[in-house]
Amino acid sequence: MIATNDQEAIMLKTGFIQSATKIKEKGFKLPLSALVRGKSILGRFFTETTVISYISHHGASFRLKTPVALGRKLNLAIDLPPKLGRKDLKLFIQGKVVFVEATSLQDSLQKVSLRFGNTYRIQAEV
Repeated sequence: MIATNDQEAIMLKTGFIQSATKIKEKGFKLPLSALVRGKSILGRFFTETTVISYISHHGASFRLKTPVALGRKLNLAIDLPPKLGRKDLKLFIQGKVVFVEATSLQDSLQKVSLRFGNTYRIQAEV
């Protein structure tokens, strides 16, 4: 994998968790339901429900059953808390997979971390 910038190179060498600690990025560790869409490691389209375990203005982490490759773009539709005004608001955002970590052998899920792109939209569920 070729890193596109110094920060991605650090993440590839040291792991996402260590590099995020060095950056001291402010984020939130709260469960948010989300729908993930994209292509699997085999190039097949998938849609999977998950829970965001960490989110910041730079990216998010969550667990997936579907194997995905580094560099793959994924689309997220994140359920926003009703305290923001409406019960049906979602954040739609795209990101690039920058970290994938296998979990235990009994658990078929993998931890995936995305680096968000520059555009997003918030709207009611259609």
